[in-house]
Amino acid sequence: MKEYTKEQIAKMIDHTELKSSSGQGKIKNLCDEAKMFGFISVCVNPHYVEYAYEQLKDSDVIVCSVIGFPLGMSTTEIKAAEAKKAVLQGAEEIDMVINVGALRDKNYDFVLADIRKVAQASAPAHLKVILETCYLTDEEIVKACQLSVKAGAHFVKTSTGFGAFGAFEDHIKLMRETVGPDIGVKASGGINNLKDAIRMIEAGASRLGTSAGVSILEGTPMLKFAPKAWLEPEIPCHICPVRFANMSKLPKGVYAYYKKRCLNCPHRDKYNKFYD
Repeated sequence: MKEYTKEQIAKMIDHTELKSSSGQGKIKNLCDEAKMFGFISVCVNPHYVEYAYEQLKDSDVIVCSVIGFPLGMSTTEIKAAEAKKAVLQGAEEIDMVINVGALRDKNYDFVLADIRKVAQASAPAHLKVILETCYLTDEEIVKACQLSVKAGAHFVKTSTGFGAFGAFEDHIKLMRETVGPDIGVKASGGINNLKDAIRMIEAGASRLGTSAGVSILEGTPMLKFAPKAWLEPEIPCHICPVRFANMSKLPKGVYAYYKKRCLNCPHRDKYNKFYD
């Protein structure tokens, strides 16, 4: 495991508050914490972009906003307009949700155009494309990454945090392998502590989206004692998305995909109790 400082980890964190129930007080607290702990950004819904910008304008913390969130099913024109307004109000990064249904239908021309138009509307802000990996097979994740890069995105991102499950190392590794070293990979969803954060970074994430940023940084003194066992290579079933595959929450085809992968997994006999 590489060595990481508290400051390095802080500069990988998008400090996030995206619940629909969150009021202005929550956003102010988010911004105050971001300044105090040195996070790279706060990630907020479009309604709070202008307010967050005012709270952070005298700091080096930037504002990130989500677009087409959390379903990604807004029309392209609405996504582009939403992104443009967020940038005008002070957002320097835009996290848009891909149209998952169009991707699964193999309507790649539409997906490419959808991302490209939001990228153009977001300029000069950086664009992150949320794939919502929980609803995709590995092959679809690869295709989504390829389309995102071709469309001009600066990052690919795992999850909204509102889907069936969040980020997993094997998805991060696959995304990093697909986009190469020059495109960012953001892990988001279910990153609740320092151990989760380190696993994602080691897998290839260059950014973390989490509402638990403070807890993660408060755990960094443990880094000097962190063993390689933190990555738990000997019990892969604990960190496999198959364990979270749920027929009621996933498209039937994706659920079947994960269960088939489970049956063919070389670890199945040794770790059968985690599968059954």
